[in-house]
Amino acid sequence: MDTASLVLFVIGTMGISIFTLQFSIKKKRPHGIPRFFAFESILLLVLLNAPVWFDQPLVWNQLISWILLLVSIVFAVLGFLLLRFIGKPQGDFENTTKLVTVGLYSFIRHPLYASLLFLGTGIFLKDISIITALFAFVNFVALIATAKREEKEMIGKFGEEYIDYMQKTRMFIPFVV
Repeated sequence: MDTASLVLFVIGTMGISIFTLQFSIKKKRPHGIPRFFAFESILLLVLLNAPVWFDQPLVWNQLISWILLLVSIVFAVLGFLLLRFIGKPQGDFENTTKLVTVGLYSFIRHPLYASLLFLGTGIFLKDISIITALFAFVNFVALIATAKREEKEMIGKFGEEYIDYMQKTRMFIPFVV
């Protein structure tokens, strides 16, 4: 990693740390701690793969990468909009007062984490190597841990309604996982 990348990593890590402190630790929402590692792994994937981002744009891994990156954007936008307008958040967007079970949320419980999963996988596919595979794996494990912790929080908040919702939907990918 060159000096510029190292500086970007330190700045990015500081930003992710502040975000985690502000939205998770201070608000006693433990799902933010594994989410920190998901964000960190994505940051490292970006820094490692930035030099080859547009190399050989028509090879199979680049094509799949671009599709996953676009899907990631769609999931993020739809997820945020639904939380904002249907979930009726109180304070920050994560503190919904109503369980969102429509749109993308009618198929999966965690569109925003799915977005991060697609983002990390898409970035990984830009330049496949042992080290990028390791960070993609860290991203996957961290997002599963984040979702599992958040589900415990949602059961505490919405009770039986959330348990029923969990039985009807998948975690990240409609009809699959």
